[in-house]
Amino acid sequence: MEIQIGKTIPIELEWVKKAYRKVRQGGKASGVDGQSWADFEKEAEKNLYVIWNRLSSGSYHPQPLREVEIPKKDGKKRKLGIPTLRDRIAQEVVREYMEERIDKLFHANSYGYRPMKSAHQAIEEVRQNCYKQDWVIDMDIKSFFDEIDHELMLKAVSHVLEEKWIAMYVKRWLEMPVRENDGRLRDKQGKGTPQGGVISPLLANLYLHFTLDKWITKHYPKVSFVRYADDIILHCDSKAEAEEVLEAVRGRLAEVKLQIKEEKTAIVYCKDYRRKGTHEKVKFDFLGFSYQPRGRKSKTEGKLFTAFTAEISQGSQKKIREEIKEDGIWKNTRLDMDSIAGHFNPKIRGWVNYYGKYSQRNLRLTIMKVELRLLKWISSKYKIGYRKSVAKLRVIKTANPKLFYHWEIGYC
Repeated sequence: MEIQIGKTIPIELEWVKKAYRKVRQGGKASGVDGQSWADFEKEAEKNLYVIWNRLSSGSYHPQPLREVEIPKKDGKKRKLGIPTLRDRIAQEVVREYMEERIDKLFHANSYGYRPMKSAHQAIEEVRQNCYKQDWVIDMDIKSFFDEIDHELMLKAVSHVLEEKWIAMYVKRWLEMPVRENDGRLRDKQGKGTPQGGVISPLLANLYLHFTLDKWITKHYPKVSFVRYADDIILHCDSKAEAEEVLEAVRGRLAEVKLQIKEEKTAIVYCKDYRRKGTHEKVKFDFLGFSYQPRGRKSKTEGKLFTAFTAEISQGSQKKIREEIKEDGIWKNTRLDMDSIAGHFNPKIRGWVNYYGKYSQRNLRLTIMKVELRLLKWISSKYKIGYRKSVAKLRVIKTANPKLFYHWEIGYC
């Protein structure tokens, strides 16, 4: 796997500079060396030259990952491995080189972390598939990023790219130890790619391309599927087919050293006005949306009917409400309303742009939490009661109807 140190690798300095510009727009968290972007940029040209020099000579070796924990929806913690800034830049150089050459190999219905692909496209594809096929396998892979097998991963890399230096650097990044919070180094033991690494999403797509996407296409060509990284939805024509496919997928994943997370995997019936059967599961979530039977009105005749379609999920609603409620800006009554609007408008615009693609009723109700918090803030700032706060907010809204983004688009 190692190449001779000193042998030239075709990496150009401009690639490193381009990678730096892209990575610089991302996360600010420091790695194990504690270096911040401000520190890095004191000698940016020199630092970029050093990265290029080492990458192009084969002498680049990454530092350990810094372990951090973030909360999950179920109250548990997800462990991330944060590379140093230098390692992020180096990974981006190789990631882009790889992506330009292998993205075209991936399945059309693999949407996550790919150029010209989006979550909205995946969400719409699932919605359309639910019209066509009656049954869904809502599947979750247990600890996917932590369980990716290094040997199989490197086999996949070498299969699609003949350059030995690519496999060499991927191997080094896969094997980076993790520095835990108590300072101890934890070895990877031949598996796992860190959630937090720049190159990890591409490696994850490559792994599942061979282990799942191609396998499904070959063995179950009538089964439609949509994959966004490790979030996977499979569409079947019958319950019997769904049961057969799910059992087969269990076996396939075992072959590639993965397993289904059983408590988060289910067979779902896409019940609507055409489908009169019964089943214990008639709902599933995907990328922040909930797919389930919903009352709709036909555009032509105005009649009510039941459709199986998507809308913002309860989990996403709860997350937005908590973010609004717990924002520390509400404690600062010295600010003016313009400052509050300037703080929240990017968030509100993002929620509307993402979750407002389909039915907006529940999204509107969720964003109304901003109004309730505004009333409390006005009451605290001006030392007035609820009724006077309502009246004051009404006056402000009349005078400045575009101050908040949800006012401007008529969400309240």
